Amino acid sequence: MALLITKKCINCDMCEPECPNQAISMGDSIYEINSDRCTECIGHYETPTCQKVCPIPNTILKDPAHVESEEQLWDKFVLMHHADKL
Repeated sequence: MALLITKKCINCDMCEPECPNQAISMGDSIYEINSDRCTECIGHYETPTCQKVCPIPNTILKDPAHVESEEQLWDKFVLMHHADKL
């Protein structure tokens, strides 16, 4: 399941540079997560880095509109970062 940044976002700029998949960018008014690139940091870290660095609790949540299994997230990671080796 990809993650989602809620309206609680204060645009502190902490999450965007920490995303190893470059899935976070500035939207119209708050940061947004590109669900096609978000792997919840599977393949990189134990827990999503954006959630760890966000200073506002419960601002970055699982996106119910983009349900994915751990295996699907892993496959997405492999395609983004190791497609040349497949």
